[in-house]
Amino acid sequence: MSVIVDARGLSCPQPVLSTADEIKKVKKGEIVVLVDTDTSKENVSRFAASQGWTVKSVEQEGTGYRISITKD
Repeated sequence: MSVIVDARGLSCPQPVLSTADEIKKVKKGEIVVLVDTDTSKENVSRFAASQGWTVKSVEQEGTGYRISITKD
């Protein structure tokens, strides 16, 4: 089961900070991050990778994006 971080409507750097908080909590597994700007999509993906997480998928969803990150 994945954890969902809904960062839609938040300005940078808040989506990255919300993702960072969740990464600290769960340590491994799957996190789905919902964002609504290209900048947030890129920043969250880059941050997750820098923390050792794999960006499994980035899908357009409505007017935003659904980013799935995983770590074993």
